[in-house]
Amino acid sequence: MRSLPDILTVAEVEQLIAAARKLRYRIFILTTYSMGLRLSETLALQVGDIDAARSRVHIRRGKGHKDRFVPLPSRTLEALRALWARHRHPTLLFPNPVGSPERVRLATTHMDRGGTQKALKTLVAECGIKKRSRFTRFAIRWRPTYLNAA
Repeated sequence: MRSLPDILTVAEVEQLIAAARKLRYRIFILTTYSMGLRLSETLALQVGDIDAARSRVHIRRGKGHKDRFVPLPSRTLEALRALWARHRHPTLLFPNPVGSPERVRLATTHMDRGGTQKALKTLVAECGIKKRSRFTRFAIRWRPTYLNAA
């Protein structure tokens, strides 16, 4: 029998976001937790998956290779727009950030999964969060005020 994963509290998620030094990781954590996505689902998000008019996101090939729609909080939309305005990649929301801004715009892959996991584990350790399962699905909605500081 499998045990249920530990769930991060809203305060712990806010602490993780505030501790992230790079804007792309702040917005990655916000997106993952505010919409209840898995790491791979967040990394695979594309510009065309965002339906701002209906406030929803199309998740393609999630667990079990199934598509689904999830609600898009307005603060998350604002944050994703701010991130996209920096890199302006035509399709990827989280492109591989290696190289010059022009190289990032032309990236063919998203941010590295292993690098993202390592960054999140480092943040969890820095924040002193002690839970068995740190990166689980957790849908929350709150009004973060620290996203503008980049």
